[in-house]
Amino acid sequence: MILVTGGAGFIGSHIVDELVDAGHEVRILDALLDAAHAVTPDYLNPGAEFIEGDVADPAVVSRALRGVDAVCHQAAMVGLGLDMGDITDYVHHNDLGTAMLLGALAGSGFEGRLVLASSMVVYGEGAYRCHRHGLVAPEPRAREDLELGRFSPRCNVCGGDLEPLAVDESAALDPRNVYAATKVHQEHLCFAFARETGVPVTALRYHNVYGPRMPRDTPYSGVAAIFASALAAGVPPHVFEDGHQLRDFVHVRDVAHANVIALTRDDALTGAFNVASGDPRSVGEMADALADAAGPDAPRPLITGQYRLGDVRHVFASAERAERVLGFKAREDFRAGMAEFAAAPLRVA
Repeated sequence: MILVTGGAGFIGSHIVDELVDAGHEVRILDALLDAAHAVTPDYLNPGAEFIEGDVADPAVVSRALRGVDAVCHQAAMVGLGLDMGDITDYVHHNDLGTAMLLGALAGSGFEGRLVLASSMVVYGEGAYRCHRHGLVAPEPRAREDLELGRFSPRCNVCGGDLEPLAVDESAALDPRNVYAATKVHQEHLCFAFARETGVPVTALRYHNVYGPRMPRDTPYSGVAAIFASALAAGVPPHVFEDGHQLRDFVHVRDVAHANVIALTRDDALTGAFNVASGDPRSVGEMADALADAAGPDAPRPLITGQYRLGDVRHVFASAERAERVLGFKAREDFRAGMAEFAAAPLRVA
């Protein structure tokens, strides 16, 4: 039996589908928070058992873990966490929820494997090279620079231009908003649990996930969903900064497949892996692809020059370790995936 926490959500539901299709017994634990679900989703797989409840509730978690030999921990509150009024919600759902789950696993003598949904936000800015000083870790961008439209970070030593590089799993963790801090803490808790118990823990650091069932107009909406919502309303997507910021957009089916590999491969792995396409694109390019897919009459993206202080400039992944060690390689094509996404209805919370 495989337990998928957050299994009614955007990514979790696709993991459940692939596991059920492969013949596994699956149990879903999901709190169906109002911020993400106004009603029970109609796409829930009937082949999986469903328990409604909070992963931070010890009684609920104890019930959900009965007979389980693998856990896929997707339950989390996502988003930037820019409003400090939300900080307790992020810590409750992400950190306390994870701690409760780990405590219950330890108390039950669990000897299976644990797969954690982590995120590229743990890296902060991506990797950079100064042509004079080599690899550098730039400081957070100053509000004054952003106000003046100076969006690219500079070398800490000489102030010169930096070349963005693919970030690999050995990079130092540098969370730059509340959500990112909670994801780092989740990883630290889970790897401490692995060391203490011997249970293998695989942390999958998702990059920018998009695809069917993505929610709209909620804290769980990613930039792709925000742009798709705008196009559906006949409004130009508003692209922050200059649109040149680089990300790795990975399809939700690829993310689900990475989880299934980690959950079911013969030898369980402990460690962190980027889950990404390995094909970086700019945010402006993604907005253009969605507008193209929406048809010739769709409004074109609008570059606004606006910014959010918690955002980073460039972060995109090296997918080499995931392919070499985990055996995962993304399969979905960017243009085809964006065309499918543009035509798919967004989930309304």
